[in-house]
Amino acid sequence: MDETVEIRAGDGSTARIALRGAEPVSWRVDGRDYLWNGDPEHWNRSAPWLFPVVGASSGGHVQVEGRRYPMAQHGFARDLPFTLVSRREDAVSLRLSDSEATRVHFPFAFRLTIEARITPNGLAFAIEVENPGEVPLPYALGFHPAFPWPFAGGERRAGGGYAVLFEAAERPFVPEVGAGGLLVRSERPLPLDGARLDLDPDLFTEALVFLNAKSRMMRFVAPSGRTIAMRMEDFPHLAVWTKPTAPFLSLEAWTGHADWAGFEGELAERDSQRRLAPGATARHGIELAIEG
Repeated sequence: MDETVEIRAGDGSTARIALRGAEPVSWRVDGRDYLWNGDPEHWNRSAPWLFPVVGASSGGHVQVEGRRYPMAQHGFARDLPFTLVSRREDAVSLRLSDSEATRVHFPFAFRLTIEARITPNGLAFAIEVENPGEVPLPYALGFHPAFPWPFAGGERRAGGGYAVLFEAAERPFVPEVGAGGLLVRSERPLPLDGARLDLDPDLFTEALVFLNAKSRMMRFVAPSGRTIAMRMEDFPHLAVWTKPTAPFLSLEAWTGHADWAGFEGELAERDSQRRLAPGATARHGIELAIEG
């Protein structure tokens, strides 16, 4: 098992954060773990951070000044060891910086710092992306937590009482996901009733991707009313994902997204990839909370 750091709130809530990927692998409230356990039979992760790209890259690579660099889906940060920056009983700060290993895939200087802080019934993350280099840093950032389904009664089936509630009414159409995880410029309809999506495992042949969403909060609601809420700061794109037979649901927050099928341009031209000026710092936030 990867080395982890445990943080604890005054009410006894705990979280464990792995040094590999700065990934939360446990979040216990009132004796119950609300994060997916990473069972490799279904999905061997719990809540990875996605950087410096989100989603698939066309051809499995990114292009910088005409040169191709291999790039795995969702980037490399989730698989690399972070350095411990600081630690308190209720918080830990971890950092990933560019190295020889990262420059094989991404020829840019960067610092990615993630602070996790636990509170009664909550788990919050403050994320900083810094550009210590001399050229603009093209980056995308994402958070990909998964939660048990079911987690508070009910069943994992159509009509089982589970739903995702968005903060605002969203478009009831999402882009198709094509070969290799690339987005396709055609859409499929969803049974989305304003801001409510009643969950059915058969919806998830691929991730449901809400580009430029109106909402800055999603709630995963059990029929009992127990709720896992996720609030996002500066993450314009959202996704909901599982596998048809896997007992979890993932709520995702992204600043960028997968390449469109057929894209062959430079990384800096990738749709929604951000460009951080030399010496600049970008800040993002995520808050998880148990409600109801």
